[in-house]
Amino acid sequence: MNPEKIYLDNNATTRMDDRVLEAMIPFFTTYYENAGSSHLSGMTVQEYVEEAAWNIAELTGGQPEEYIFTSGATEAINLAISGLEHSGRKHIVTLSTEHKAVLDTCRNLEDRGYNLTVLKVETTGLIDHEILRAAITDETLLVCVMMVNNETGIIQDVQTISLMAHEKGALFLCDATQAVGKIPVDVSSMGIDLMPVSAHKFYGPKGSGALYVSRAAKIKLQPQILGGGQQKNRRSGTLNVPGIIGLGKACEIAALEMDTDAARIRDLRDTLEKELLTVKGSFINGVPEHRLHTTANICFPGINAEQMIMGLQHISVSNGSACSSVTSQPSHVLTAMGLSDEEALNSIRFSLGKFNTITEILQAAAKVRELIAQFSL
Repeated sequence: MNPEKIYLDNNATTRMDDRVLEAMIPFFTTYYENAGSSHLSGMTVQEYVEEAAWNIAELTGGQPEEYIFTSGATEAINLAISGLEHSGRKHIVTLSTEHKAVLDTCRNLEDRGYNLTVLKVETTGLIDHEILRAAITDETLLVCVMMVNNETGIIQDVQTISLMAHEKGALFLCDATQAVGKIPVDVSSMGIDLMPVSAHKFYGPKGSGALYVSRAAKIKLQPQILGGGQQKNRRSGTLNVPGIIGLGKACEIAALEMDTDAARIRDLRDTLEKELLTVKGSFINGVPEHRLHTTANICFPGINAEQMIMGLQHISVSNGSACSSVTSQPSHVLTAMGLSDEEALNSIRFSLGKFNTITEILQAAAKVRELIAQFSL
C-alpha cells in the first residue's frame, strides 16, 4: 500500500475547500448560462457574478466594480503592467526578488523602450526604504513590490512603499498573490493602486483570479485580450462563471476563518522549524519576524535540495517557485538575498496550509532528518 501523501507545497497551490467546490457545481449544471446574455437566465447568472465581486471586495477593501476577473495572477500582472498607459512616464522600479511574472513582464517593456530599475534587497529579503526612495523619480510610472514573497514568505511594508511611490506621482502595483486570504489586506488603507489575486493560492479553483484597479487613481488600462468587449472592454472573453463563483466563495470563507487558520498554521510551521533546525548548520532564509505564517525556507548546507525532494517521495515540498521548478538553476530570490548558488541549491521551501496536521508535520520532519543522515554518510 502506498503511504498517504503529505502536502507541504501550499505556496504553489492549495487543495480546494470542499465548500468552494460545492458552491461551484451548480454553475456547471443548473446555472450554466453565459453571464453576458441579455435573457433572464443570463442576467440571473450575472447577479451571482456580482455577488462574487462583492465577496472579493469585502476581503480586500475595494469596491466590486474595481475588480477585473482574469485567469489568475499571471494574467492580472500582465494586464496591469503591459496595459498601463504611460502618460509620458516610462520608468518602472521593482525588486530583484519579485515573481517572474512581474520581472519578465517588466523586462519585456524594457525591450520596448521603457527604463527599468531592479533593486537588490537586503540579506533579510526586505528592501532598504532609503534605496527605494532614491530610485523613484518624477519620471517613474510604476513601482512594483510584492506583499509576500512566494519562496521565503518575507512580508514587505507595502503601506510605506506606496507612500514613497505616490510622493513622486507614481502608481503602486502590489503582487498580493501569496497574501490574500492568508493575512489582512486592505487596498485602501495600504494605498495599493493595482493588485493581482489568484484563487488557487487560498483554497479556491485554479484558472480563476482578479486584478484590482483603483478607481480613485483614474488608471487607464489597454486590454491585452480583445474580442467581445466584456468587463467594460478591459478584458474580453466569456466569463469563467464557475471559477469566479469559486473565487468569491474562497474569499467569503477566508474573511470568516483566516485569523483562526493563521494561528494554527503558525504553530505547525514553528514546530516544523524547531524539528528541522536541529540539523547541524541549517538556517532559515529570511528574517523570521517578517514572514508569512505558512512558509519555512530552510538551507541544509551540503544537502542537494533536488535529491532531497526526490527522496521524500510522498512528501511534497519544493526548492523554489512552482513556475520555474522545471529548471535546476538556483533560486533567483535566494541569490538576490546574498546566498551563494550552492546555498540556494541546498534550500527547501516548506509551505503549510489549513489541511495540514501535527502528525504530518512530525512525520515530514522525521523523514527529512532521516534522509539528511543518509546523504551525510
